[in-house]
Amino acid sequence: MTLGVTVGGVSFFEGDSMPDLLHELFGCHKPVIAMAHLPALPGSPRYDSSLGVEGILASVRRDVSHLLDGGVDAILFCNEDDRPYALHADFEAIAVMTRVVTEMRPTDLPFGVDFLWDPKAPLAIAKATGAAFIREVVTGVYESDMGVWAPDAAALYRYRSLIDAQNVRVFANVTPEFASPLGNRSVGQRARSAVVSSLVDAILIAGPMAGSEPDMRLIREAKAAVGDSVPVLLNTGARVDNIAEFLTVADGVIVGSSLKVAGHTWNPVDPERVKAFMDEVRSTRE
Repeated sequence: MTLGVTVGGVSFFEGDSMPDLLHELFGCHKPVIAMAHLPALPGSPRYDSSLGVEGILASVRRDVSHLLDGGVDAILFCNEDDRPYALHADFEAIAVMTRVVTEMRPTDLPFGVDFLWDPKAPLAIAKATGAAFIREVVTGVYESDMGVWAPDAAALYRYRSLIDAQNVRVFANVTPEFASPLGNRSVGQRARSAVVSSLVDAILIAGPMAGSEPDMRLIREAKAAVGDSVPVLLNTGARVDNIAEFLTVADGVIVGSSLKVAGHTWNPVDPERVKAFMDEVRSTRE
């Protein structure tokens, strides 16, 4: 039996080489997708009413400006501080995040949306704001900080069709932070199944927590499993001192914590760290 996948409405079969999705989306080789972390949104325990929505906008505006000035290739908006994370999004959080993305989105670069952890929420926000992709966990079953976590890829893709958002790409993390998979399938098996059975557009490999790097062998394993069908990106743990090595294997990178002041996830973006990171990436590309 010949196995195939469909990406963006185009079918590819085992042995075929799909077009360079990352170059199509980001216009470059080995793209750097930088995180724009939102302060806690209304309704979450850490929301700061004295900061308010205008304060959230100001914080994201500052960080996005530093990231764009530093030369990143794309922005990924995320409600990173909505701790503890929930598996179902509330209306007020979706509404405020939609406003933030609408006002802060770059005008000349692609951007994406990540909502922790309800995949329909970023898809709806992406549809409203023109985002090119979402980052989520859409396959598998996990024991996690949120309890038993069982994403529903079928529901997500049917929702994507329902709202006519097929152009929004799905970047799927198959090794999510704060969670352990149930069952004994390998990372390679989970990655291949996510592509063939769940039709994801890119595979992401993360470490155990935000800012933690994964074992390089997991990226190699995922790439060997999916071949040329979809790209495989490093999802956490990228730093100026390790990105050159990771990019010898990974097709691109999503980076957040190491671009912050002192390398801490909850701090503001540090322009000097962004510059140093992008200088290293450019050197690696060349």
